[in-house]
Amino acid sequence: MNSTVIGCVIGLGTAVGLLLVLVGLQLARPATGRSAGRELPWRADRRWGFRVALAAGIGLLAAAATGWLVGGVLAFAAVWFLPALVGPDRVHARRVARIEAVASWTEMLRDTLSAAAGLEQAILATAPLAPAAIRRDVAGLAARLRSGHRLAPALRLLADEIGDPIADLVIASLVLAAEHQARQLGELLGSLAETARAQAAMRMRVETGRARTRTSVRVIVGTTIAFAVGVVVLNRDYLTAYDSPLGQAVLLCIGALFGSGFAWLARIVAGRTEPRALSIHQHPEPEPVTAAAWGGERA
Repeated sequence: MNSTVIGCVIGLGTAVGLLLVLVGLQLARPATGRSAGRELPWRADRRWGFRVALAAGIGLLAAAATGWLVGGVLAFAAVWFLPALVGPDRVHARRVARIEAVASWTEMLRDTLSAAAGLEQAILATAPLAPAAIRRDVAGLAARLRSGHRLAPALRLLADEIGDPIADLVIASLVLAAEHQARQLGELLGSLAETARAQAAMRMRVETGRARTRTSVRVIVGTTIAFAVGVVVLNRDYLTAYDSPLGQAVLLCIGALFGSGFAWLARIVAGRTEPRALSIHQHPEPEPVTAAAWGGERA
């Protein structure tokens, strides 16, 4: 029994280590666009450590109860990934909140500009009052402006941080106003705010239509997990074939197949990501190739 527990601990430690390696590789990517403001997962999500501890604890219990190393790993993966599938769609809720926040901030800018304030002064004045969903991004924009950044590049960075097509429309208008002194900016911002609120309402209607699909996915996942747990608890002798190393390999393949199926269900529930409306991020133009690049002298 001691060797089994030690093996379970080693296996779960390996799984957690692989998870941390994947997180590290994701964070090690070049900081461009939206990824530039990404935080460490245990800082961005206060429940991250609790989720890891809970998943590891349940994985250890499953491994000790069944004597299967693979069973512990699968239990760890289930506790880690399934809440996002069967729980509420928090990603969609955050998107809708961001759109509504963009609409509210756009109206703030319109009202501030109507008081004969400049665009940069309007942004600095509305930054502390921006809606909570985008307050941090707008505060970052204000900080960049106070530190001496030019308005148009700072706005383009804000568009990459928010990463929403509706925000692109608003920020593109602000960039045009900053670079070309666009007229009637207040009226344009008012119409864009109405468009953002209409987009938020449409997404809410789409989510209402997908509620039946999410319910079906919850039933499928819940029935599958309940059946697997019921067989392990009520008829353990039926699963003795998985006690051997070959049986563990087969169990791992079965778990991978079920995981793939659940991943497809998650994609169905999540829907497609809407493309960005505008690409307003300027990419640096490549420098012309000169003779010096080939070891010669420049003409």
